[in-house]
Amino acid sequence: MNMIELQGVHKQFDGVHAVNGISLVVQEGEVLGLFGHNGAGKTTTMKLILGLLKPSSGTISVMGESPAENNKVIKRSLGYLPENVSFYPQLTGREVLYYFGKLKGVSKKQCDLLIERVGLGHACLRKVKTYSKGMKQRLGLAQALLGEPRLLLLDEPTGGLDPVATVDFYQVVDELKHKGCAVVLCSHVLPGVEKHISKAAILGKGCLVAYGALDELRDQARLPIRLNATFSQGRDQQFSVMESAIKSAQGDQPHFQVKKVNAQSIECAVSSENKLSVLKQLSAHDHLTDMEMHMPSLEQIYLHFNQSLFSSDERLKNTSTEGLRSH
Repeated sequence: MNMIELQGVHKQFDGVHAVNGISLVVQEGEVLGLFGHNGAGKTTTMKLILGLLKPSSGTISVMGESPAENNKVIKRSLGYLPENVSFYPQLTGREVLYYFGKLKGVSKKQCDLLIERVGLGHACLRKVKTYSKGMKQRLGLAQALLGEPRLLLLDEPTGGLDPVATVDFYQVVDELKHKGCAVVLCSHVLPGVEKHISKAAILGKGCLVAYGALDELRDQARLPIRLNATFSQGRDQQFSVMESAIKSAQGDQPHFQVKKVNAQSIECAVSSENKLSVLKQLSAHDHLTDMEMHMPSLEQIYLHFNQSLFSSDERLKNTSTEGLRSH
């Protein structure tokens, strides 16, 4: 089932296109990573899915219904963690969660279990005004998980969390994914997100710049794969062989190179098409002792598509300037 479906969605504020023709789908059990620069349209997209904003044009469906219609079924089945959580400072952590639990029809027992799950059991009787940013973020996550949501929207959820709490958070995301919950996760901390998402949507200037599974985006970006090979001896000989092989296969493109890492190791940057032939040459070497392969990371993919977006804009700007000069 499609938990979220956006078709040609536009949102304008005073003539500014905050969201410009976005189409995407999130199914049950999928985690969509929503990425983009400041002002790319991420928060606006989240608010459109929540029904807090109505699209200027296009259609939005959440669990088969329009989110802007104040649908009670959607509200009970949806959890949301905003980037900057804010709670009543004079209440204790437990009182805050009991309050939101009552609004959502959740028992106090489940609230207590969630308090323990997010690691706030020791501080649940303290007033929220004494909480650190990380503790408030944990309380916000507990609030978002009330009622075992079928759809969870998380905006910068790991802000303020220490490394241990961040690991715990992603364990929760993985558990929800396996239970069939759909998750939209907006984050600037790309390395930590990569292995937990099913798809990525990269926004730029209100547009959907890239969208799909990471393997699909790697194919689209055509970024090099890095191979690290370590030899007990004969590294320089193998370096010359690899340099000649890569030049003959891929020319002198700056992305596809061979370099010496240390006294025993070399690093090759190769295209996906030539990966197997290069691996075969490396593995045939008698003195090869170790080999590692590094696929393009989410961060590299993100930078590639954003650089493409801004360099495209720069080309258009230069073309327009030249046109004006010619007149």
